[in-house]
Order: sequence, then C-alpha cells, then structure tokens
Amino acid sequence: MRYLSLADALRSRLAAGAFGSGGALPSEATIGREHGVSRVTVRRALEVLRDEGVVASRQGAGWFVTADPVRQALGRFTTVEAALEAAGAVPGRRVLSFRYEAADPEVAGPLALGAGDEVLRVRRLTTAGGEPFGVVTVWVPGDLGAPLSRADVEGATFYDLLPRHGTPLARSEVTIAARAAERADARALGVRAGAPVLACRRLTFAVDGRPVVLSEHRYAGERTVFEVELPHPTAAAGLPGVRPTTRNEVSDG
Repeated sequence: MRYLSLADALRSRLAAGAFGSGGALPSEATIGREHGVSRVTVRRALEVLRDEGVVASRQGAGWFVTADPVRQALGRFTTVEAALEAAGAVPGRRVLSFRYEAADPEVAGPLALGAGDEVLRVRRLTTAGGEPFGVVTVWVPGDLGAPLSRADVEGATFYDLLPRHGTPLARSEVTIAARAAERADARALGVRAGAPVLACRRLTFAVDGRPVVLSEHRYAGERTVFEVELPHPTAAAGLPGVRPTTRNEVSDG
C-alpha cells in the first residue's frame, strides 16, 4: 500500500535525524509533492507514525518529531517545572482560570471538606520552551486560598506558596492512569480530541495530616514518562506506594 511505503520512507528520514528532535516536518502538501502522492496518502502515513509514537500533530501547527519525553520521578516531592528544568527545557505557566466555587463531592471528599464548602480552583497551562506541555487543575480549601492572588499562582506553584503562608507540606499521594483527551484539554495541549494522555491525580497533605492540595494533571502521552525506583523483593515485603487498581477506583477527573 502506498501509505505504508511512504511511512517507511519517512521513518528512515526520521531515524537519520533529518528533522531533529522535536523538529517540524514539512507540510502535508509538501510531502505529497515530494513523493508524488495525495494528501490522503500522506495523512494515513503520518497517522501510522503517530501511532508508533515517533511523530505528533499539533492543532493548527502541523506535524512534529516526537522529542525525548521529560522524565518525572515518583517517590520524592518535586514539581513538573523542576523536571522540565532537569531535562534542559525552559518551564512556564499561564493561568487559564482562577475562581472560588463550591466543592463538588469529588473534590470535597479528598480534601476532607463538606459538600459545597468553598475552594479555590485554578486551571493552569504548563509550557516547555513556550510549547504546551501539561494542563493542571488545582483545588485548595478556601481558607488557604484566601491570601493568594492570580499573579501569585501564575508566578509560583502551590507547593511553594502554601509554606510561605504558614502551611508546610509533608507528603503526596499520586494516581496515574491513561485517558483519552477531552476537548478542552486537547485544545490547550495542541493535540486532537481523543488523543492518549497521561492523567495524574495528586493529593498533598500538610505536616499536621490535613489534605490541602488536590491537583489533576494532563500530559500528552508522548511528552512525559513517570519513573519510580523499587526495592529488591528481598529488601521489603512489598512495593511501597505501588498497587494495582480497578477501573472504578481511578477517577476520570
């Protein structure tokens, strides 16, 4: 089939580094002219390569070589900004929404609040080198959010801000699952609706045991990986912090 032959040809060029890590591919029309095939054939070939994880599309921007994923370590208290800096990328953040609202049961429960209690909800886009990297929605109890402004949460993470205002943090519980990108997340991340994303839910506790930050993160599937160091089975009875879950146990967010 012509599209498979074209996928092979493009794969060879990618393997040779023709476009560089994270670089842009020629437009679909240009590829079609170079290889004497239709746009439909080009699109099918690129979709094959996308399914292999070697290229990705961004709405309105075309096709790009998949860059090496940013590695985020589990098992220690860190932020995505720190992971981006460690990977040599320049992190940024932009607040998409900042508002107080009544907590619904899915938020109130983890934060040990009553249904309808006030929470500060912030939705924020994290960028890497100016490109969309992740979307995060954060909820904190209203009393902890009261001293914070929109400018505060655009300039620093809640993990930095809360200790400055008298709430030192102790630990986090993290759940990670695969999801299909919903329309709003896909638009923010520059991927197609339904594209695979990593969904990360983090609940962070203060030193007094109070749950104080609930956050939900969405990352395009090819842009990041999570790593965890596990002890040898003879060194521990189990695998700390790792357990399988049923579908019903993991929130869709």
